[in-house]
Amino acid sequence: MKSKLISLQKVVEQSIEDGATTVEQVHSSIASMPFDVLERIDALQKPASKAREIHDETVGNIYETIRLLNDRAGEIARKLLDAPE
Repeated sequence: MKSKLISLQKVVEQSIEDGATTVEQVHSSIASMPFDVLERIDALQKPASKAREIHDETVGNIYETIRLLNDRAGEIARKLLDAPE
């Protein structure tokens, strides 16, 4: 039973990691479309570039936080699963 829980914990943790990475890539790809258009307009190029920079940094921080929380939850789960019964 315990080995099944440990295996399940690993699968869940890896699934969250992979899912966060995939969603981040899709998010960034979709979000870049309006920035690409705005940056081609001379009057908007600088503010659009700055907005993209802020957006990309914010998105990166959010998904990194999701991965960090997943790592910490995994650590807690492993400690609980490793505890004697």
